[in-house]
Amino acid sequence: MRLSNASLCLVSFIVFSFLQSPAFAVKRSYVVYLGGHSHGIQSSSVDLDAVTESHYHFLGSFLGGHEHAREAIFYSYTRHINGFAAHLDDEVAAQIARHPKVVSLFLNKGRKLHTTRSWDFLGLDHNGVVPSNSIWNKTRCGEDTIIGNLDTGVWPESKSFSDDGYGPIPSKWKGICQNQKDAGFHCNRKLIGARYFNKGYASVVGKLNSSFDTPRDKEGHGTHTLSTAGGNMVPRASVFGFGKGTAKGGSPRARVAAYKVCWPPVSGNECFDADILAAFDVAIQDGVDVLSVSLGGDPTAFFNDSVAIGSFHAIKHGIVVVCSAGNSGPADGTVSNIAPWQITVGASTMDREFRSVVVLGNNMHYKGQSLSSKVLPDKKFFPLLSAADAKLANASIQNATLCQAGALDPKKVTGKILVCLRGKNARVDKGQQAALAGAVGMILANDFLTGNEIIADAHLLPASHINYTDGLAVFAYINSTKNPMACIMPVTTLIGTKPAPFMAAFSSKGPNTITPEILKPDITAPGVSVIAAYTEAEGPTNEDFDKRRVQFNSVSGTSMSCPHVSGIVGLLKTRYPNWSPAAIKSAIMTSATTLDNANEPILNASYIKAGPFSYGSGHIQPNLAMDPGLVYDLSTKDYLNFLCTLGYNDTLISTFSQDNYKCPGSINLANFNYPSITIPNLVGSITVTRTVKNVGTPGTYRAQVQKPVGISVKVKPKILKFKKVGEEKTYIVSLKVKKGDAIKEYVYGQLVWSDHVHYVRSPIVVKAV
Repeated sequence: MRLSNASLCLVSFIVFSFLQSPAFAVKRSYVVYLGGHSHGIQSSSVDLDAVTESHYHFLGSFLGGHEHAREAIFYSYTRHINGFAAHLDDEVAAQIARHPKVVSLFLNKGRKLHTTRSWDFLGLDHNGVVPSNSIWNKTRCGEDTIIGNLDTGVWPESKSFSDDGYGPIPSKWKGICQNQKDAGFHCNRKLIGARYFNKGYASVVGKLNSSFDTPRDKEGHGTHTLSTAGGNMVPRASVFGFGKGTAKGGSPRARVAAYKVCWPPVSGNECFDADILAAFDVAIQDGVDVLSVSLGGDPTAFFNDSVAIGSFHAIKHGIVVVCSAGNSGPADGTVSNIAPWQITVGASTMDREFRSVVVLGNNMHYKGQSLSSKVLPDKKFFPLLSAADAKLANASIQNATLCQAGALDPKKVTGKILVCLRGKNARVDKGQQAALAGAVGMILANDFLTGNEIIADAHLLPASHINYTDGLAVFAYINSTKNPMACIMPVTTLIGTKPAPFMAAFSSKGPNTITPEILKPDITAPGVSVIAAYTEAEGPTNEDFDKRRVQFNSVSGTSMSCPHVSGIVGLLKTRYPNWSPAAIKSAIMTSATTLDNANEPILNASYIKAGPFSYGSGHIQPNLAMDPGLVYDLSTKDYLNFLCTLGYNDTLISTFSQDNYKCPGSINLANFNYPSITIPNLVGSITVTRTVKNVGTPGTYRAQVQKPVGISVKVKPKILKFKKVGEEKTYIVSLKVKKGDAIKEYVYGQLVWSDHVHYVRSPIVVKAV
């Protein structure tokens, strides 16, 4: 049958209208955040069911019925976080966002793990990061502190999680071991809980098979970070025999729990907001003391940030939340996880190297690093070739220089040591491409941005990673002779290298782009070539071609520095169980150092003096953090006042906090009692107020000021006398722009309160306009 043109137009109109109807509108997954709950911590299953029903009722009023709401909602947050995650079309989402009960509504966005392993020991053994034996004795190695980890899960068979010598699980623990669909996964008296959250991930990628229904870590990241924070002492740990020693977490006797929220990447994202909120909501109820969160996304408004929301609800219950700063450095303004109630951690090096020396035919020696277990014949030289000169005819010079797949000509490469440039594809993949093309070894040279940051990777062929300056020298040598030759020496482990620490090039930097008055990151800790426990489901490089398996692996990233701090927090929680999260954070920040092991200012990866936007208050010093002298404390109300200064109204903040809250009549963000002072737009002068609490012995503290360039600084009073523990004193700091001397960019100084035993240091960061 043939249809007339008029009939075709009518059919087309009907089909178009049918597809545009609400029932066929494109749906996306959203998080609807409704603030806190009115029910208490000891809520019953009846209370929780009532919350879920209220969510169905609320959403049903927009969707035309209870059943439609039940079909749309895939998470109902019922314990401490009030809200739900649901499939919604954009029009309905917009209507919900305008409802007065809604604090915020945002897309279920993806976030990234903050590791550089794929792109681009523990030890706590060096750089003064290891707590002394006396500190571990006083804190009982964090005994019975419970550290939770939001990550990729855990490899429960690791010796780092053995429960030999552990007593009963603490009675406060309310969590579970979610192993119903993975009979081989077991918890114990060390690894006391494990859960997985994948509904948010499934809402983006589609239906998941049963292999996703497990808290087992098949990627390695979660096992590495959890063991860094709270892993047992495991003797004779190493990576292919390198770095051999006793692996130990920051709180080696802590109990640990895994919350698996990250999955195989989709569009570069692994961890989704809906799952992150679900994990926070449950972890708070389970009874954790510390939450370590080595993931993040682009900075965004706090009420649209799942990690910021979850962290706030955690600190309301005394849980300290430690987050990674991100791996988007060295560019400015890249730091993530910037809420003031989070401890945000940058990454720096430690004083250990896995050295692999490159020797050129002209007898020049260059110190690189590697964890390659394969070696070239002793002191034998091989022809040396720049990867740019090894390109296939149809490949670009850029791709060849980077040693990317399909860019290298085996006829040119075979039997030679190939020099590849760092960037774009994975470091270990460059070695694999070189090996596939017939290379006997690889020299990996840094580009300008990565400078002196060299990373020890478990390459599959003899390899050495050298810095930017040495890379230039190697390329210059190749161009200077007709027959360039080179040798790669076997890897050796060195301790006490200098300078250390220096900042990792990848470590994200301030200023804070959401609230520039809050300095971020807060602190830095070891995050380069960190050895800790690993999954045995994949090889150490996480590449498909790597069939090796290891019990411990070396990984880099702010993901690795974050759990160093989490472990130290565990010790502080054990020693000072009544301290607030803010007091613990203050102790860590004000006791940090800005000097390296040569007693010189900490440098960045280009060996230029770093600053507070790189390291916050400085490099962590756990021994000093255990006795800080004074702390800058903050309560939940102080954080609500902070939100007031950002323009949020009483009603919204009351809903958020489930407190009957009213914004103070007059409040200044500059007076927020943070352990650092940051003034991003100083016009003329300003006076800021701070309050310190004595947590040590009675004493007299005197102010010492290092003034930022072009800024005058006066402190009143200059002397604070404390007679007892818990006593508080308030002081003011007046900052004034010196006419003619001011620089129209950020300048740095510091304020130190000292009784000649304690040195309570706060960075001062100012920009005159």
